Amino acid sequence: MAGIESVLQETRVFQPAENFAAQANVSGIAAYRDLCARAEADYEGFWADLARQHISWKTPFSEVLDESQAPFYRWFYDGTLNVSYNCIDRHLPTRADKTALVFEADDGAVTRVTYQQLYQRVCAFANALKARGVVKGDRVIIYLPMSIEAVVAMQACARIGAIHSVVFGGFSAKSLHERIIDAGARLIVTADGGFRGGRAVALKAAVDGAIALGGAECVESVIVYQRSGTEVAWHARDVWWHDAVAGQAAQCEPEWVDAEHPLFILYTSGSTGKPKGVQHSTAGYLLGAVLSMHWVFDAKPDTDVFWCTADVGWITGHSYVTYGPLALGMTEVIFEGVPTYPDAGRFWKMIQDHQVTTFYTAPTAIRSLIKLGADLPKQYDLSSLRLLGTVGEPINPEAWMWYHETVGQGRCPIADTWWQTETGSHMIAPLPGAVATKPGSCTLPLPGIMAAVVDEQGGSLPLGQGGYLVIKRPFPSLLRTLWNDPARYKQAYFPAEMGGKTYMAGDSAHREEDGYFWIMGRIDDVLNVSGHRLGTMEIESALVANPLVAEAAVVGKPHDIKGEAIVAFVVLKGERPTGAAAKQIVADLRDWVSKEIGPIAKPDEIRFGDNLPKTRSGKIMRRLLRNLARGEVITQDISTLENPAILEQLKEAIQ
Repeated sequence: MAGIESVLQETRVFQPAENFAAQANVSGIAAYRDLCARAEADYEGFWADLARQHISWKTPFSEVLDESQAPFYRWFYDGTLNVSYNCIDRHLPTRADKTALVFEADDGAVTRVTYQQLYQRVCAFANALKARGVVKGDRVIIYLPMSIEAVVAMQACARIGAIHSVVFGGFSAKSLHERIIDAGARLIVTADGGFRGGRAVALKAAVDGAIALGGAECVESVIVYQRSGTEVAWHARDVWWHDAVAGQAAQCEPEWVDAEHPLFILYTSGSTGKPKGVQHSTAGYLLGAVLSMHWVFDAKPDTDVFWCTADVGWITGHSYVTYGPLALGMTEVIFEGVPTYPDAGRFWKMIQDHQVTTFYTAPTAIRSLIKLGADLPKQYDLSSLRLLGTVGEPINPEAWMWYHETVGQGRCPIADTWWQTETGSHMIAPLPGAVATKPGSCTLPLPGIMAAVVDEQGGSLPLGQGGYLVIKRPFPSLLRTLWNDPARYKQAYFPAEMGGKTYMAGDSAHREEDGYFWIMGRIDDVLNVSGHRLGTMEIESALVANPLVAEAAVVGKPHDIKGEAIVAFVVLKGERPTGAAAKQIVADLRDWVSKEIGPIAKPDEIRFGDNLPKTRSGKIMRRLLRNLARGEVITQDISTLENPAILEQLKEAIQ
């Protein structure tokens, strides 16, 4: 493999502030290096100590790591525990009256739930599940809006040992059907609907549609939370949530499960379009969520108000809404709506109103909010913030700087986190009281995470040269397999040509002389232009650095001479241009990229849109952009798009 070329140059460095470092859970770079050295010296002992320190066990483990069936690793496998107990019960002696959840609805209504109230609600719903025949090991599909009920349903499944599979509320009946069938779900938890941006969004209808597609005889019951008041069809299998919990006891003894018992299945897109059921264990996953909260978010349970904006339908919402914050006994915010309703100040107003201290969101959301009101944060009191985070994709340096200066007011560290559905928790991210940050870099691996950049055979590459990002040793929060598909698990993540034991993330990266990692994009988003392999993220960063540009996404399309041509989809901060004005901006942007990176990276085509095709969680659907660039008919399901009409707008290149 020719090395993937890094063309992004970034020299700004931000050291941890002395006052932040002084109070940090990991204080100073020496403390970080000490943790890393302990992991290097005694890998199993390092993880065993942390597991004993951060998890409440029913039966202590005596075995740490079993590699005998690699890459099907087992951690702490003879110990027993319960995740719901770790998230709720263990806090009751000291935090029963502490606020656990602050829920802000789409219309602004606020509901607060204490740990004692959360315990009672989780137990009642767990008993309701048991009353409908759900037992340990059964699969439960959860298809709900962002809500207290979503957290309750997930925690209730964990409490009784049922395996939940949360499906994002924006997925279509067909997508839901695929997941129901693959998981063999016995019960579905849904709502009549939810609210987004002032509009009711139907959910129960999609469940009915999914079951009607056939083959879902495994589904015995559907529990329906009454949220939107939308009229719904009713079947013998259906029961209202409030009826299901009526009369149920507010206590439920946790089901103690072994450490490797599956906690959940979460379906993620595959390169073939067929969803992959990522299966996570109980103890290893929980440990990853707790440690990353403690290290990366510098969690202070007694004083922090934590807000992760992700939907529970994604891994970020699992680890940093439902499990991580609660396992530490924190107060957290949950939001039903969208950042632009009733106006683009919604996020900033919520931070002000709820005195949020830690704010974790996606670069896509940040760039959208810059476009809609770069000065809006200054109209709100954001002085409660002490730490910012980003997740989901690399953040371009200019958006990083705006986030740092305008939202964080120059005083809040930014935790740019690299991780995946498959890793369960953060892998590479700055520990904010220890590691200096650089705009656009996720910085250094967490202690115990043996990350590297290698070639196709797993050989180490020189510093500065791009290649495959891998993790060389198994770690507790790693996925255990793909549900019903162990062969695909091995093929996708542990390629034989790298020895069959090295986890391949599917991302390209390079590493600087100081050890900092820079993510360059997905391997399948690497462009091969005239023999040069270029990471799409770096071209996108160059475009977004132009003062006219709010967002950009870059893909390749076949080219007879160069191999691949670069096609850029661009959202400007102003109105979408047409005619001669559009042609002039195209020329200016091509020259800009040429100056920023070099002529090799100049886009062959630039297309303008009012937005980019995104899921309702804000993820850009790059596969669709590749279809558009190549002039292909889009045949895949686009029901998850927030804005399907944008596809028509992006079809035409500026001539």
